[in-house]
Amino acid sequence: MPRYKLIIEYDGAPFCGWQYQENGPSVQGTLEFAVKAMTGADVRVSGAGRTDAGVHALGQVAHVDLERAYSADRVRDALNAHLRPHPIGVLSAEIVPETFDARFSAIRRHYLYRIANRRANLALGLGHTWRVPRKLDVDAMHDAAQLLIGKHDFTTFRDTECQAKSPEKTLDVLDVTRDGDDVKITTSARSFLHSQVRSMVGSLVWVGHGRWNAADMRAALTARDRAACGPVAPPDGLYLVGVDY
Repeated sequence: MPRYKLIIEYDGAPFCGWQYQENGPSVQGTLEFAVKAMTGADVRVSGAGRTDAGVHALGQVAHVDLERAYSADRVRDALNAHLRPHPIGVLSAEIVPETFDARFSAIRRHYLYRIANRRANLALGLGHTWRVPRKLDVDAMHDAAQLLIGKHDFTTFRDTECQAKSPEKTLDVLDVTRDGDDVKITTSARSFLHSQVRSMVGSLVWVGHGRWNAADMRAALTARDRAACGPVAPPDGLYLVGVDY
């Protein structure tokens, strides 16, 4: 039974998230429907990251086991045909060893958060960027972000419904940059807690507005208390960019 590694992009807006749920369409469920349409078999598509409702992906990774061998290009093209008109694209497919696991073999995940720091309404970026009209101090945001680098107890930035066994994570990268009106927050780690990235982004925006400073960010982290977190950024601007193995 060959195993295929898929690299996938999707617009998260129409979905209740990656993971199959009974309350709405999921990316996982839509992919599994496409696989069944292709092969006639009910199979599980396992993803590297369980993105929340409304969160997008440029490089989600998944694996799927098929009952017979197909060429990788045929798998890619057939799945794309059955996925239309859903906003999901299988960018590539390749046969991998059965020991490969999209989730557990991953050594680093990369996320991007996009902010449109402008007064004007969004047109093309609507649903794909968080518009923050008030001017952000990106240098202050970046400096505060560096306090979160390393291994910490991220309880403050963890959703109350997070199912991770431990709140400790090691954050490798958290950078804040500006290009005109576009503010980008990039972050990398082996794994993240539920809503961790959006929670950190919301708190960093408070720093950018001058409501918090770096000392406040440090205090929030060390409080290890969800109530100490700033606002949670909306899912619109968050993208799973890629996964390293």
